[in-house]
Amino acid sequence: MTNKTVATEASVETYLAAIDPAQKQEDCREICAMMERLSGHPPKMWGPSIVGFGEYHYKYDSGREGEFLRIGFAARAQNISVYLMPGYDDFSDELSRLGKHKKGKSCLYIKRLSDIDVNVLEEMIVKDLEIMQEKYPE
Repeated sequence: MTNKTVATEASVETYLAAIDPAQKQEDCREICAMMERLSGHPPKMWGPSIVGFGEYHYKYDSGREGEFLRIGFAARAQNISVYLMPGYDDFSDELSRLGKHKKGKSCLYIKRLSDIDVNVLEEMIVKDLEIMQEKYPE
């Protein structure tokens, strides 16, 4: 079984330019610049709608393996999804200080950057990258 979400050659700029409304596009551009700066990796499209930075090779006990992004984000209809791959179990302190958000397993949902403390989001991205570097050295 192969991963449905794989890196593509699609243009990140084309994706960002199509985000509407303007405020969400501006927030996504800011997240994109932040993730590129913190990860040291250029943005790359994963599937039709996720902007990812860096990648790692995973292998599950089941034998399934593949490549996936280290960090990323996507503009969704209701919010902006931020993907931190280790999940959020080790982030309770940061989440308590972040501001208005919802979360899934490895997905953080924010409506707009003005709802959160961007410095805390940066802390979370740095911590994610450190955890990923430990588990999956580049």
